[in-house]
Amino acid sequence: MLDLETCRVFVRVVDEGSFSAAARQLGVSLPAVSKQVARLEQQLEARLLNRTTRRLSLTEAGEVFLERCVRLLDDAREAHDSVRRLHDAPRGLLRVSAPVTFAAGQLAPLLPAFLARYPEIRLELDASDRLVDLADEAYDLAIRLTEHPPQGLVARPLHGLRRVVCAAPAYLQAHGEPKHPQELARHNCLTYPQVPEGTRWRFERGDERLEIAAQGNLSTNSTELLLRAARSGLGLLRVRDYTVLDDLRQGLLHEVLRDWAPRARAALHVLYLPNRRLPPKARVFIDYLLQAYEPPSVA
Repeated sequence: MLDLETCRVFVRVVDEGSFSAAARQLGVSLPAVSKQVARLEQQLEARLLNRTTRRLSLTEAGEVFLERCVRLLDDAREAHDSVRRLHDAPRGLLRVSAPVTFAAGQLAPLLPAFLARYPEIRLELDASDRLVDLADEAYDLAIRLTEHPPQGLVARPLHGLRRVVCAAPAYLQAHGEPKHPQELARHNCLTYPQVPEGTRWRFERGDERLEIAAQGNLSTNSTELLLRAARSGLGLLRVRDYTVLDDLRQGLLHEVLRDWAPRARAALHVLYLPNRRLPPKARVFIDYLLQAYEPPSVA
């Protein structure tokens, strides 16, 4: 197999018209240049240069090979420059995986400003709850809710979570606002039966610990359906706070029992492969997310 350095030496010899001039330009010895060209001819089993005491000239095989060499070196230079451009500024395809609810409810509103700030980045967002393989599936980043980030990945915490209970103002006006978790027994609780904490609501305040069996007239495995039901005033909803941040800011939902909201052990993390040369496109996206979400506080 030919290597680029040998091709570069051959092209330089032709351009300079002599072995000695090529050696001076390349900063190597004359014997080194002669050996590389001789080895190249031996490898190709063809004479590339006609040598006389006065000048060098290309053979027919040499002319054909020179054309190919120049094209090969140009392609290699273009490939090198393309990679360098990717590392000079935030540009190129950025592939990110994020949980469905987080992607739709929290990440999507952040993207227009990010893409406007970095117009040369093309974002491919995979909204999925499965943990993708960053290396095998060629993802740059993954955002995941986890207590123990996977080994072998860099994990940057984005947000420390609380589980909040909230309801629409219309529901609270009609049924009153609970001041203690035990009052939930007389309220309509919207539940998510897929996980234990979806129906067994834990509360903490100081040294007090309570667990309440939440009951109501709607139970579903769709977080979006629960959110729509809560916004319409059907009942009380308990979710991770990032799911309802916008609803709380806009007044569509109101948080209750705030003093009793326990901080979840898991946190949102952005995960990526260990790499001392993290591409700018990934680095600026991580910085953007870190600015949008406070890191989890130390318990």
